[in-house]
Amino acid sequence: QVQLVESGGGLVQPGGSLRLSCAASGSIFTINAMGWYRQAPGKQRELVATITRGGSTNYADSVKGRFTISRDNARNTVYLQMNSLKPEDTAVYYCNADLATPEHYPDTMNYWGKGTLVTVSS
Repeated sequence: QVQLVESGGGLVQPGGSLRLSCAASGSIFTINAMGWYRQAPGKQRELVATITRGGSTNYADSVKGRFTISRDNARNTVYLQMNSLKPEDTAVYYCNADLATPEHYPDTMNYWGKGTLVTVSS
């Protein structure tokens, strides 16, 4: 089975930085794309950034210019470098992967991590 585990969350002051990591493990044939989503209390989960295996990236307007997504395909790992953090960035950040397992290849499925909490506060 596939497992996604996030790390790197925590408490940071406005203007500070954090780097999130997410490693996918288990029976994985190929990962088409990975990304980060976040959900604040009382809000819907929203896309933060995604990256394909080929390196194409997509960012939410609210984080563009401040966040950078990257990946290490060999390690099935995605990162999110968050700079100039704002209080409104406070949320649980979830890792997502669109991937194919050997059993279902070439069909892909979406997998989610359990989330890591990022709190931006003075």
